[in-house]
Amino acid sequence: MTASLDSILQSLQQSLSHEDPSQAKAQIQKAKIALLQHNALIPSQQTPVPTLATARSILEAGALLSIRSRDPESFVRYYSQLQPFYDFPGLQQKPSQNRSKITGLYLLLLLSQGDYAGFHTLLETLIVAEGSNDVSSVEEDQFIRYPIELERSLMEGSYDQVWRKTNGRDVPGEEFALFSDILIDTIRREIASCAARSYPSLPIASAKNLLFLDSEGAVMDFAHEQGWSLEDGRIQFPGLEDAKKAEEGDQKEVIHHMVGYARELEMIV
Repeated sequence: MTASLDSILQSLQQSLSHEDPSQAKAQIQKAKIALLQHNALIPSQQTPVPTLATARSILEAGALLSIRSRDPESFVRYYSQLQPFYDFPGLQQKPSQNRSKITGLYLLLLLSQGDYAGFHTLLETLIVAEGSNDVSSVEEDQFIRYPIELERSLMEGSYDQVWRKTNGRDVPGEEFALFSDILIDTIRREIASCAARSYPSLPIASAKNLLFLDSEGAVMDFAHEQGWSLEDGRIQFPGLEDAKKAEEGDQKEVIHHMVGYARELEMIV
């Protein structure tokens, strides 16, 4: 029974190593059907431990395939499916080689989504599981340390450090690049929003460094996406002018209501 699952897992891993996502996707669908037939989609005492260990590896391969396919939603589903396997008592003697990698990727996903509450809840769970009261106990693992260090830099407002960490040797694996890109894009848009509220305009050359973009052409493309205008080598932000107009409109509306209220009082008197 397990042999057929093992062969499916081997084929799936080969497709992943050869970077053949279309073939891997077809095999993961075949693998899910096989898991259902082997009663191995959810761990239970009735299913042999070797079968459950293979099922866990298949789901982990599916999670990594989701990352390489740039499909965060699918990754979250695989992460949720894997948790009962990671906690199943019968599998504790055969710990997963990829658990910390999958967990680190999920931490990075939470960070890229701005879910700091979820990030710290999971981190506390990991610390408790280690039987410690200190985050340093889980930072020894490179896959867990990476999102922790990114979160610290974010909390300090050190966006340049985040940029360097996501583009240097600190990145622990190719799968982490997807969520790192999403995180940088989130930071870029936050900085852009602050800049648009703070300045009437900004030189394109300055915006390139401020927004962590590779070229002035990339700045111009980003400006067009945001609906900003470009004049004489500068980005013109409409934010301040629009906010002023909105404020003036609100003031006129308040005055209009006050005049109407005064007229009603006059009629009553």
